[in-house]
Amino acid sequence: MVTALWSCRKYKNKYDAVGVFGGRVPQLLVVNPELGRRVFVSDFKHFHDNEVSKMIDEKTDFIFANNPFSLTGENWKQRRADVTPGLTMSRIKTVYPVTNKVCQKLSQWVDKQIRLGAPEGINAKDMSLCFTSEMVTDCVLGLSAESFSDNPTPIMGHIKDLFNQPWTFLLYFVAVSTFPCLSRLIKLRFVPPKVEQFFVGLMENAVQTRRAQLAGGKQFERTDFLDYMLQLAEKRHLNTRQLLTHTMTFLLDGFETTASVLAHMLLLLGRNPEAQQRLREEIRAHVKDGIVTFEKLNELPFLDACVQETIRIFPPAFMSIKLCTEAIELPNKDGPNFTVDVGTSVVVPHYCFMLDEDYFPEAQSFQPDRFMEPDAAKKFRESGTFMGFGDGPRVCIGMRFAMAQIKAAAVELITKYNVKVNPKTRKDNLYDPVSFITSLQGGIWLDLEAL
Repeated sequence: MVTALWSCRKYKNKYDAVGVFGGRVPQLLVVNPELGRRVFVSDFKHFHDNEVSKMIDEKTDFIFANNPFSLTGENWKQRRADVTPGLTMSRIKTVYPVTNKVCQKLSQWVDKQIRLGAPEGINAKDMSLCFTSEMVTDCVLGLSAESFSDNPTPIMGHIKDLFNQPWTFLLYFVAVSTFPCLSRLIKLRFVPPKVEQFFVGLMENAVQTRRAQLAGGKQFERTDFLDYMLQLAEKRHLNTRQLLTHTMTFLLDGFETTASVLAHMLLLLGRNPEAQQRLREEIRAHVKDGIVTFEKLNELPFLDACVQETIRIFPPAFMSIKLCTEAIELPNKDGPNFTVDVGTSVVVPHYCFMLDEDYFPEAQSFQPDRFMEPDAAKKFRESGTFMGFGDGPRVCIGMRFAMAQIKAAAVELITKYNVKVNPKTRKDNLYDPVSFITSLQGGIWLDLEAL
């Protein structure tokens, strides 16, 4: 990460890309955001796959190997075509009442924490993860994780196990970077065996329950993601394990990354009382019967700007590493043109562009007004300087669902509580160097006061 930042700053005005080493593996580091966007969009067919696809296989990790992020070629294309119809705006709207129900559970939990009066404040990441685990489990499987209760189901614990990888996980990356040939002999396992077994059982239970309810003549008010997946399973003749890999796309992509954005947004609003009050006033102008309608939720410009600015400062992923799948010759500013060969790893360091003072003055400062101009996020994305959800054909498939979750939680919390940063939380934006998902080092601790 440090090498990428240093290289971008040193070479960005002279070259579009430079050669670096990841351990002993030569890589191409993109230092020009315009070239980064070419990799994701206009030259997508030349950089079709993600590097992680070389590190895993179905025998080692059936679930992650079948996630759209890991799939390659036509397999990726088919999986994305399968899953995308389950995440349309109409389906997200259908489960919006579930969203509001979970938001109420969230505020009830916060009220309880305020009564208990913990001096170290509330752990914003844990709170946000409780919210997303409850939300995603209900919206996807029609089950409750009971995340805010005194006796949560095992779901929450297994989600933490999924993203709190052991030291052996980090050791694998070091070993493969040092000895590339190991990637052909030893494959990465992202989903631990006990986590896979748990979610297979959970999926079987959810499917059996839903099918029994349908057989009994019960009609559902919502056409949720599980309903869609059951239709897909019948159409594609998927068994339970195959159905799980499709469903885990919703689960894996919806837990940790969404919770991270929500927690960091609350942190940045807690540091900026004026921005927080401005957001509160915007939201309150549209609250009716304690909620904001789904249509209006997506039409609040300052709320959207706050989310986008949070993602700019704390992007869920530091960078993307793509594989060259078809050789291509590229220009290189002051340097000669160069050819990228098949199999070359191409590093696109999103965070370097999003924290560059030339593109975002006072880049470490939380300034949502950067995104208040019409189509600001689109313009930044088209220049390659803002890739919070990626870009091009492999843009984050759950982007709209994640945005709806984050915004709904923000509406609930900002209208009911004054958010302050507990002294235990650091005052800068230093990233945790060993965290799988971008995180503030030392954690985020907040003090919430009822309004």
